[in-house]
Amino acid sequence: MDPKVRFDDGAAYERMMGVWSRLAGGIFLDWLALPRALRCIDIGCGNGAFTELFIERCAPTEIHGIDPSPAQLDFARSRPGARLAQFRQGDAMALPFADNSFDVATMALVIFFVPEPEKGVAEMARVVRPGGTVAAYAWEMPAGFPLEPIFEELRAVGKKNLGPPHPEASHAHVLRALWAGAGIQQVDLRQIAVERTFANFDEFWTVSTASGALKPTLAAMKAADVEAMKRRLRAKLPADAAGRITCRAFANAIKGRVPD
Repeated sequence: MDPKVRFDDGAAYERMMGVWSRLAGGIFLDWLALPRALRCIDIGCGNGAFTELFIERCAPTEIHGIDPSPAQLDFARSRPGARLAQFRQGDAMALPFADNSFDVATMALVIFFVPEPEKGVAEMARVVRPGGTVAAYAWEMPAGFPLEPIFEELRAVGKKNLGPPHPEASHAHVLRALWAGAGIQQVDLRQIAVERTFANFDEFWTVSTASGALKPTLAAMKAADVEAMKRRLRAKLPADAAGRITCRAFANAIKGRVPD
């Protein structure tokens, strides 16, 4: 992943993006319809949210999680449901495994953080055996990103470079080109739509700003400017009669087969 973009608080990431990841990840795994007892690698595993879900749903015989953040990996290792996984620090563009080591490689909400996405996809294909699966899903940037309402407000006051460094890699036609460029065949894509309900605006704000690029950006702003932005957001985000806020997001998913 891009060294400039780090997620070093596993617990905060769990509250913010881990929940979103599992919502989309469940639909993604249903779509993949993988057999059990596979050898798997989860690239950019972060705090292990998707890795744990993969184990629960697919019962692999072996699964490795790779991520650049030691703090995220520490959190991943603490997950009771992820004890099967072997987590290690590593680079998506230079995976520490031999060719043909796995039956399936996944990348959940990561492709747009890889400095050179084409290298990341090529590495996925390299470590998967002929006939194996290479698959990923990524929020459609910017419209499908769960934090887009906040990002939109920040851009309006001149804050830039808030999202992942390669947002274009989330677009369906770019994903298709990346998979084709790596020689992956039988490529298929679909869109995944999910929603999440927060008890009230304060919960939405606290959870959404707890980790990633938003936390330091907001910390550098004047308190009055942050409060003004929160008032605008509160007015924009519809709440039900109980004050609950439902947010929606959507991701592009892709899968393909390594040729024999």
